[in-house]
Amino acid sequence: MAMAKLVLVLAFFFVQSLTTSLTLPLQATATKSFVSPIQKHRSTLQYIITAYLQTPPKQAKLLVDLAASFTWVNCDDKYFHSTTYKHIPCDYPLADLLGQPACLVNCVDPPGPNCANNSCLLSPVNPIKPIDFTRSDPIAAALIDYLALPELINGSSQVGPLEKIRNFIFSCGHTSYLKGLARGVVGLAGFGRSNISIPVQITPHLFAICLSGSKSQPGVAFFGSKGPYNFSPGIDLSSSLTYTPLIVNPVGKDSGVDSKIASPEYYIELTSVRVYNTVVPLNQSLLAINSENGFGGTTISTVAPYTKLESSIYKAVTRAFLKAAASSTYNLTKTTTKPIKPFGVCYTASDIKITKMGPVVPTIDLVLHNKDVVWKIFGSNSMVRIVKKGGVDVWCLAFVDGGVSTTIRGSNWIGSPSIVIGGHQLEDNMLQFDLGSMKLGFSSSILSKGTTCSNFKFSTKKI
Repeated sequence: MAMAKLVLVLAFFFVQSLTTSLTLPLQATATKSFVSPIQKHRSTLQYIITAYLQTPPKQAKLLVDLAASFTWVNCDDKYFHSTTYKHIPCDYPLADLLGQPACLVNCVDPPGPNCANNSCLLSPVNPIKPIDFTRSDPIAAALIDYLALPELINGSSQVGPLEKIRNFIFSCGHTSYLKGLARGVVGLAGFGRSNISIPVQITPHLFAICLSGSKSQPGVAFFGSKGPYNFSPGIDLSSSLTYTPLIVNPVGKDSGVDSKIASPEYYIELTSVRVYNTVVPLNQSLLAINSENGFGGTTISTVAPYTKLESSIYKAVTRAFLKAAASSTYNLTKTTTKPIKPFGVCYTASDIKITKMGPVVPTIDLVLHNKDVVWKIFGSNSMVRIVKKGGVDVWCLAFVDGGVSTTIRGSNWIGSPSIVIGGHQLEDNMLQFDLGSMKLGFSSSILSKGTTCSNFKFSTKKI
């Protein structure tokens, strides 16, 4: 089918022998600050950002992926009809930013977003349901077009009208790439460490996210702004951040057996885990990144709905949690009913007290690069309520067994993290990713500040 259009594809780093008269920019030039809502899809637990692409601007619902190198949208159907898009010629300097793209030399289909001679191609990824490349093209056209987001006015948290980001680099996709994504989603928003992710195409190279725990109200993403991040009732969350270094895994998911490519994921240095102020005994080698094969370490994900722990870490943490929860302080007994997958530890809802910080259960501390730098996980983030037919009403520990280190991300030869901090643990936490300084600012639960991530106020203005 679509593979027939690829008459000749050449892999390259940078082709200099071809010439073109097409005038293209070297890269995106946005220097303003922007903001956009992030909505949690209730049934899939996916986090969806709202942006506007093409000319005239058209709303795009995109899956938020902190590990994705670039943004892609479906160009096959009725969604993409821009009058301003441009392909990236294989011999143009901009091709260097794409890493190691492929080149479509001769396209036999009618010209369009996904078909142009001498054009760069990228390989989009669906992290929810891997793309079946036996039935779909493994590559799609790289494009330049307009991206529009609401502007932050004068460095404040006042939301202005949509503002265009010129020369935005992204990739087309195909309808088959959308399998497993929430209804209405037309692609993926790449937030990862790369030359062409969304935050890198906005100056300064910094973004912040505050994922909402609300079932109906959105959270928010900030781009190019160090603050203030003002939430009702008049709380600036930029002043509540503690910082830890962002570290690089030198062996990422795109590495080959004989070549290493750094991971686009965001890793932090987790040194220990405490439950109810007691250090959990762990295999310390799992907490560090192995520079030879990339195994180990701790990464942050908006795609994993709950935190995944390598099997031995999961067993140690749940054992410590069960012991602390059974102490006289909490006096909780694990339910004896059949486990509710994917969770292994649950408690009868009526046995647990609720405060503004959520269920009253032992606090879990993630101790980072310094013993005094601690990401605290309270009940609102450590527990999830499950209500089912037949009278089932329980609170479950919202951590899952990710398997042994070689299978937590489904790869046998590319390194996988030992801990993946998932979306539920990020909700109602402010996170700031400073790519220039390579540091993460985090707040722990902002419920303690008297606000939530759904308390950012958006306007409805458009261009």
